[in-house]
Amino acid sequence: MREMAQKNPSTKLGTSKRLVILDTHAILHRAYHALPELSSSKGEPTGGLYGLVSILIRIITDLKPDYIVAANDLPGGTFRHEAFDGYKGTRAEIDEALLHQIKRIPEVLEAVGVPLYSAQGFEADDVIGTIVEETKGDKNLNVIIASGDMDTLQLVDGKQVCVFAQRKGLTDIVLYDEDAVQAKYGFGPELVTDFKGIRGDASDNIPGVPGVGEVSAIKLIQTYGPLEKIFVALKKKGVEVVAKEAGIQKRYAQLVLDNEEGALFSKGLAQIRRDAPIGFTLPEKPWREGVDVRKTIDKLSEFEFRALIPRMKTVLGAPQGLPSEKVPAYRQAGSAPDHLLQEDPASPTGEFAEQTSFITAPNVSYEELEKVGIAAWVLDSNITQPTVDDIYRIGKADSFEEAKKNILAEIKKRDLLFVYEKIEMPLYPVLRNMEKRGVKIDRAFLADLSKKYRTELDAIAKRIYDAAGEEFNINSPKQLGDILFDKLGLSVKNQKKTATGARSTRESELEKMRELHPIIGDILSFRELSKLLSTYIDTIPTLLDSEDRLHTSYVQTGTTTGRLASQNPNLQNIPIKTDLGRAIRHAFVPSDGMQLVSFDYSQIELRIAAFLSGDESLSDIFRSGRDVHREVAARVFHVQDADVSYEQRRRAKVINFGILYGMGVTSLQQALGTNRKEAQEFYDQYFEAFPRLAAYLDETKATAARQGYTETFFGRRRYFEGIKSSIPYVKAAAERMAINAPIQGTQADIVKLAMVEIAHWLHKEGLEEEIHMLLQVHDELVFEMKEGALQTHAPKIKQIMEQVVSEEERDGIPYKAEGKAGSNWGEMEEIAP
Repeated sequence: MREMAQKNPSTKLGTSKRLVILDTHAILHRAYHALPELSSSKGEPTGGLYGLVSILIRIITDLKPDYIVAANDLPGGTFRHEAFDGYKGTRAEIDEALLHQIKRIPEVLEAVGVPLYSAQGFEADDVIGTIVEETKGDKNLNVIIASGDMDTLQLVDGKQVCVFAQRKGLTDIVLYDEDAVQAKYGFGPELVTDFKGIRGDASDNIPGVPGVGEVSAIKLIQTYGPLEKIFVALKKKGVEVVAKEAGIQKRYAQLVLDNEEGALFSKGLAQIRRDAPIGFTLPEKPWREGVDVRKTIDKLSEFEFRALIPRMKTVLGAPQGLPSEKVPAYRQAGSAPDHLLQEDPASPTGEFAEQTSFITAPNVSYEELEKVGIAAWVLDSNITQPTVDDIYRIGKADSFEEAKKNILAEIKKRDLLFVYEKIEMPLYPVLRNMEKRGVKIDRAFLADLSKKYRTELDAIAKRIYDAAGEEFNINSPKQLGDILFDKLGLSVKNQKKTATGARSTRESELEKMRELHPIIGDILSFRELSKLLSTYIDTIPTLLDSEDRLHTSYVQTGTTTGRLASQNPNLQNIPIKTDLGRAIRHAFVPSDGMQLVSFDYSQIELRIAAFLSGDESLSDIFRSGRDVHREVAARVFHVQDADVSYEQRRRAKVINFGILYGMGVTSLQQALGTNRKEAQEFYDQYFEAFPRLAAYLDETKATAARQGYTETFFGRRRYFEGIKSSIPYVKAAAERMAINAPIQGTQADIVKLAMVEIAHWLHKEGLEEEIHMLLQVHDELVFEMKEGALQTHAPKIKQIMEQVVSEEERDGIPYKAEGKAGSNWGEMEEIAP
């Protein structure tokens, strides 16, 4: 019988009180593999813990427990390891990121008021079995085991003891009572261990009977019952009769008979103990009465699980403080949520969760909330898109006005007034005007592009099917893996696997295989086209207003670096590296009687690196107007400038930007597609050519380690708690981010200051109807300008952008803004000087 995930599992339970037992290790493990590689702004891995809390909220919502307790594994061996050296011997070494999260389980459970039980030498299953045993005398108590481990089905007892089991991911969940177990296997819970005795368990390395599969095991048990009776039948009736009666092949019955000892031993290994020394007692009062709501919310905030906070408040019955003023209509294009809304990555439908406060904020306008949120973010940019909860927590107050006062005082104390008062606050109305204006979209162009790309998508799919010799779901990692690795036999050295042991079909892994078979290139092209269609080409038309204008929402507090973010759609991520992606820009057009004009800072981060570091060699290249990538290529490859090849310049460009982003030798090797020895030589030669830059990057890393943060030229701070982490890869990641933070942050500040000054100039000169600032994408600003006004006004915009930082402050290093104009964003020609 096919199992169905229940929408309301509590309807299967009686009216008795309910005790939920969390198998925390199993839930965390499944969540870790089911969710993306989530991490906090500190670099701490959090995906498994996020999933654990998400499942807990689901359990509270669906099962409405009176009591919640948890069971956990402890480090070290168990009695099963003593009995069988190979127990769980096939499991890969646990990921460092997962191990770190396992260690943090106790503090998460403590925050939500859930007691944790464990026993040395016993597994969590045995702890759960013991709790079930010690509560079975209470007929007025329903026990529900929440686990991703199907071994616990052996503990099911009628409707009194059930298993709330995750079958796949975080959302496919089934509540198993005795009837459901019977429907799944055709026998009851008491025979689950007998099934394991024959079938074995690859995840635990329980051998079972080699060569006998699930179907044959089930049929034998359905026919004869427990293992002991199966062996009696095999010996009395003979293999041939048993095989016929059970409806299995004779050789499988013979294998079972030949492996009697192993089967019975495997059954014993799979048996859950019910005598772990845990001293369990049912909590004296219901779970909800023991929860400290503030402590719970603070812990979720610490892990930056802000999408879960409103859901947790709902299940705890805590108030949801909202600003009294609604979001302006133009900021709700396509009915999409805005700054107080954030997508929940664990949500099965991708719904958005309101970001609200435990402590209410009456009579606070939306604009006021955003501005105080910006102030909180300026204090610590790791808290992106601050919520009302964050404002109270950062402001250390229980009233909004008091929190605001404390935040602004702290901004002054940390010398952040320039960033807040001269950059972020003046930028706020500029962004709102850009959003309100929106940009015109050629709807017909996108429709044609969609048709063209879907035709190409179908053609690519056909080539893939022809190469595979069959049709399959190209978007299914499992089906794709079966085709590539099993049917076509493709593989590369050091091929990565997913956490569940499956061979990875991620883009990075497929790239390694590109030369092995034409199907790989087609799969990558299929993915690119599919993403372009779903994310932009088919989505943008649904977000347009009645005049075909797109009103993207700019998120001023959306990044940790100080850069702007945008959503609905995210214009920062429109691909420009391929012709397929760049074509989308052709749909962005000017209003009637106007033209699009863009200004893009040229190599701004390299120029910033030169003046922040004071490296004379690098600075001289820019002062003299020479090609920085050609110059670097000449120095790294030891050739004359005139002899630098296209490929050498391309490689130098990779090195230039890679170094600024903290790229090490290994990453440089991968980016250049070379061997480690050559990458090391390039790395060393680069820093020999620019020794002061090398010293500056080392000093920046040391400063971050010493004081915990870095600063931009204008004083914007970014904090790096992970730089003192005991997890090597977390610390390394923090060091890489710290190296780039002052450079990228200064770039963000410069672009924002330019936007503010341009807006001020437009207002002062009365040009706000002739020139509209429409878009900001990284280093580029896009304007809508009346036809005929280009030659008059473009030079002034260029001048403002290039002189945001005075020549003296930038040590004579020029900033260059390159202007272009055209009838759409994708076809623009350089503006004549």
